[in-house]
Amino acid sequence: MPLHKITGPAAIVAFSLLALSACSTVGPDYRVPQQAAINSRAAAEPFAAAGEAAFSANPLPFQWWRLYDDPLLDELIGKAFAANTDLRVASANLARARSVLDEAKTAGTPAVGVSAAPAYGRASAAAKGLSNPLPDAWSFDGGVGVSYQLDLFGKISRGIEAAGADTEAAQAAYDLTRIIVAADTARAYVEACSSGNQLRVAERSVLLQRQFLQSTEQMTRVGRGTALDLSRARSQYEQRRAALPPLQAQRLNALYRLAVLTGQAPGAFVGTLGQCEKTPQLAGPIPVGDGAALLRRRPDIRQAERLLATATARIGVATADLYPSINLGLSAGSTGLLSQLGDANAFRWSLGPLISWTLPDTGSARSRIAQSEAGSAAALARFDAAVLNALRETENALTAYARELDRNALLKAARDQSEVASGQANRLYRYGRADFLTTLDADRTLAADESALAASSAKLASDRIALFLALGGGWSAEPMPAIKGT
Repeated sequence: MPLHKITGPAAIVAFSLLALSACSTVGPDYRVPQQAAINSRAAAEPFAAAGEAAFSANPLPFQWWRLYDDPLLDELIGKAFAANTDLRVASANLARARSVLDEAKTAGTPAVGVSAAPAYGRASAAAKGLSNPLPDAWSFDGGVGVSYQLDLFGKISRGIEAAGADTEAAQAAYDLTRIIVAADTARAYVEACSSGNQLRVAERSVLLQRQFLQSTEQMTRVGRGTALDLSRARSQYEQRRAALPPLQAQRLNALYRLAVLTGQAPGAFVGTLGQCEKTPQLAGPIPVGDGAALLRRRPDIRQAERLLATATARIGVATADLYPSINLGLSAGSTGLLSQLGDANAFRWSLGPLISWTLPDTGSARSRIAQSEAGSAAALARFDAAVLNALRETENALTAYARELDRNALLKAARDQSEVASGQANRLYRYGRADFLTTLDADRTLAADESALAASSAKLASDRIALFLALGGGWSAEPMPAIKGT
């Protein structure tokens, strides 16, 4: 039938919907801005500090801790993933975000309401123009109503878009928590073993100093030493012993932290891992990949990008408030005396309001648009900051690890020379060809060099974990998702 021949209520509906069908989703469609830091050429280049022999350009494996080839470390990280409290919080936040998304999606579906209202009483005869009172009687009113909000300007779809981006940001936050939990668990394990190694070195130094003290006592008794020599030897012996308690506390603190990270009471590993004295090592260079892979891999970057998408979608939600909100409704039911239930003359229905809207307050609506636009600009700045900070953290971690490797090698060379010097000084002292102070100084230097080397090895192990954390591995075994809109 030609449109111009449609008359009555159908014509009102048809022409109204035809006019409104030209409307479209308001607000900007999201894409990562071209000027964003992630689109810069420099961001995707190889790392400036990755040219050292300690690194390789191979991609970082997601489960980087398996590079240590340590089954116990693998087991500990698996326990942390299963029971860590921070991960449980992140999981709950993700579930909440998904529920908010489900709620947003329901705004685009029809709402159905059912009513049933039986009543007993008397109607007013005077209101009906009657002189005699009406009898008491049961009455009823029941029906079904359906309402549907037309999303002609995209307010609902932009709201769903914002909730969806928030959900993906919550997923990225969960992935970020996994990275931190894996790195913290590995760091606590490495620190416990490194502290055990430092403690072993310190105990060996105490043992050697005790032997030197005993030798000094014997030489003093036979007249080849003095009381001053003996006092100095005892002083150095006590100094060596004084280095033990801080290392013991450091190892226990690492074990307590490791237990809590895996969801257990603090003392769970004291009797088992408390005996670890060998710092975990890697068999080869650390695979670091390049900047492009880092930007795809780090969840904090993905989280910031999704929050930017959320802020952009909310501009559309605010803009839609400038336009009418249009609802369609249909209701049907039955009203009358209870004895008339089911009778045709009690049936009622209505199609309406066909179209209704509330004229918006354009002043406050434009203010909300300006607020949303400012929020989007701030989200873009945070996104840029996340990208630049990820690159900085990685370059810092690469540099710190490489330079600590150099320092560790130099300290090892110094320790080796001090060991030779101490052995020579002690032999000469026993044969009376070196004085006591020379021997004491050689032993003190050896102890200091061994302690410095053990501390450097511990720092090297910690810096290695910090590098893996900066590289962003450990959150998934699935292919890396691309940043949306790039």
